[in-house]
Amino acid sequence: MNVLSLFDGMSCGQIALERAGIKVDNYFAAEIKKHAIEVTQHNYPNTKQLGDVTKINGLNLPKIDLLIGGSPCQDFSRANKERKGVEGSKSSLFFEYIRLLKECKPKYFLLENVIMSDYNYWFICNELNCEPVRICGSLVSGALRDRLYWTNIPPFSYDLTGRLISNIPQPKDKKIYLQNILDSGTTKKRKHTCLNTKSGYQTPNQDSLIHRNKTTGMITLIYEKDCVRTVNQNELEKLHNIPKGYTSILNQTKAGDLIGDGWSVDVATHIFKNIL
Repeated sequence: MNVLSLFDGMSCGQIALERAGIKVDNYFAAEIKKHAIEVTQHNYPNTKQLGDVTKINGLNLPKIDLLIGGSPCQDFSRANKERKGVEGSKSSLFFEYIRLLKECKPKYFLLENVIMSDYNYWFICNELNCEPVRICGSLVSGALRDRLYWTNIPPFSYDLTGRLISNIPQPKDKKIYLQNILDSGTTKKRKHTCLNTKSGYQTPNQDSLIHRNKTTGMITLIYEKDCVRTVNQNELEKLHNIPKGYTSILNQTKAGDLIGDGWSVDVATHIFKNIL
């Protein structure tokens, strides 16, 4: 199988395909972030890096069997006050996904993104002629990560207009809680919240962490005997079902940036298994 991964990041899609038991002959990746490419090549040295997604001509690639990607979500996210959606400078890269879908004509496609406004939701559905399945990563990990997956990977059905509707079932709840993945300490939260690109940043300022947690409720604190902390790099990897040490060539801040942008690997694995 030939795979084209857009906005590939550190290749969470490649981990998921491997776990799903799908043989990949060629994995083409569109990515421009330097440390993301370094992590991918460290773990999957045969990855064919193509660079800037806007510069890729799908007609120049071999036959692509699977097109995957999680286009930038910043302009869709409810955490963004402006929320320009598909018209935003970052999330408008969604149109590059559509362009390459038309150029490559893959047998299967998968597009992942955040929960968004009704307008943007239906805009994407209309572009793909597909309605997504909604799956939260909390079913397979210790982190909350509610996402939409537009895909023609079976099972699916069609509505009266001929639009594809994904019928992929929900993955079985593994009942993994945040406490289960901690290297040490205790937590008051069942699941980690707000796993984003800043999750790897560690501050020694205990008072700041406690204050932010009291005022926003959005900080996930770990209580040690003599201090409080946020999750460490090893715990961040486990929160996304990422193999231990996968990001070991980076410091924690850079690793957290990539992990916060990445997929819940076992959700993608659950979807990919339906290809078989």
